[in-house]
Amino acid sequence: MSEPQDHQPLSMTALTIRLDDELFAVEAGRVREILDLVPITEVPNAPDFVGGLINVRGRVVPLADLRVMFGMNRPEPDEDTRIVVMEVDMDGEPTIAGILADKVHDVTDIEAASIEEAPKVGMRWRPEFIKGIGKRNGGFIIIPNMERIFETPGARNAPVAASEERSAS
Repeated sequence: MSEPQDHQPLSMTALTIRLDDELFAVEAGRVREILDLVPITEVPNAPDFVGGLINVRGRVVPLADLRVMFGMNRPEPDEDTRIVVMEVDMDGEPTIAGILADKVHDVTDIEAASIEEAPKVGMRWRPEFIKGIGKRNGGFIIIPNMERIFETPGARNAPVAASEERSAS
């Protein structure tokens, strides 16, 4: 992504992916690799959003399903399903995570002039999860706010432990 000015980037080089029937764009510079579907180890009692772990070159990587956070249908994986391994900032620290994509399309530049803020009304998704909406070829591309999504309490695997409660003595 080019240098931001007033929180608005000049342009965005993006990897476009399809989730359900919607086209999303993630920053291409944060993408480490794109994998075919690999075995997923489910984590008991983990939230649906990050309910599994995958092995990426010997490294344990959480696997997130953005469709959960956007309230989308979750069809069974097919031959187009991919895992996009990318870097996400969590608490200011870069973290590697995989996200499921129903299909990976291409890498494209999205001009800043074609990116608008998500409207506060009329959206079926939580506006804080959307960084912007770009236009391309007469259609819309949703740019998710990955940091905000991963900072959501339901997105984290370890809820605040009850053991942290202290008696008021």
